[in-house]
Amino acid sequence: MVGTAQNDVFSAASQKAKRAGLPAGLFLASFAMLVTAFVDPAPALDAPPARAPETTPLPMFKNPRAALRAGLESYHAGDAATSVAALRYAADGGEPLAQWKLGRMYADGDGVARDDAKAYDYFSKIVDHFAEEEPDPRERSMAANAFVAVGVYLRDGLSSAKIEPDLGRAFDLFRYAATYFRNADAQYNLARMYLDGQGVKKDMRQSVNWLELAARKGHPQAQAVLGRLMFDGQAGGASQKARGLMYLTLARDAVAGGGANEQWIIDSHAKALASASEGDRKAAVALLEDYLRERN
Repeated sequence: MVGTAQNDVFSAASQKAKRAGLPAGLFLASFAMLVTAFVDPAPALDAPPARAPETTPLPMFKNPRAALRAGLESYHAGDAATSVAALRYAADGGEPLAQWKLGRMYADGDGVARDDAKAYDYFSKIVDHFAEEEPDPRERSMAANAFVAVGVYLRDGLSSAKIEPDLGRAFDLFRYAATYFRNADAQYNLARMYLDGQGVKKDMRQSVNWLELAARKGHPQAQAVLGRLMFDGQAGGASQKARGLMYLTLARDAVAGGGANEQWIIDSHAKALASASEGDRKAAVALLEDYLRERN
């Protein structure tokens, strides 16, 4: 009788698994629940009914680092949805790379429904972590990206997470990432705050300085803004139409075929090109050749 009862239990469990379509290797990429049914042998004919099966969740990852590796492998294999569970396990275990990857996935709607509130939470964990701890050289780019992401959320506000704009905090985050990590995105955003007087007093000199640093790193938005300021004679000193047109050309080429969000760069270049003299155009070509030669 006992053997029959056990066979029935395991047979039922097997049928449930088949109906659910559970793949045999699922535990290699996501959380798994190992369900063990305990069936008491009947000591007498009037024994009480068997207890309901107990389930015990057993994490199948040895540690958060192992979960991180599994999550990234699943993601790069094109299975973003499956990678989320493993990455969450790693992120909850304090792995910054898992926190950053989930932040990017939620911010971009990559494999998950876009959720800026969750993205903000994951990026904020990285900011808090590296505010007190020196990042490994391999983590610097990731950390800088998280600082910039939180800065943008705080600059613009995030209604879905009930976060009000905090320009002062955003400025501090951009400045930290711009100076400590030398991140081009941070340098560009910092320059825009100086240019627009957001969270700080307007300062064209500071804005141009930060724009130049980002532009030299190949940041197209910084190149476009700097080029427009130079071409219009707003960057300080004498007009620099040829150099401004050079930067606008670099920016235009970088975003050619891009989305509608970059159309302003193409329009700025077209406007400058239309009003430039023949001499300015030739000078811009020469400057562009020198610029590309130096980078190569």
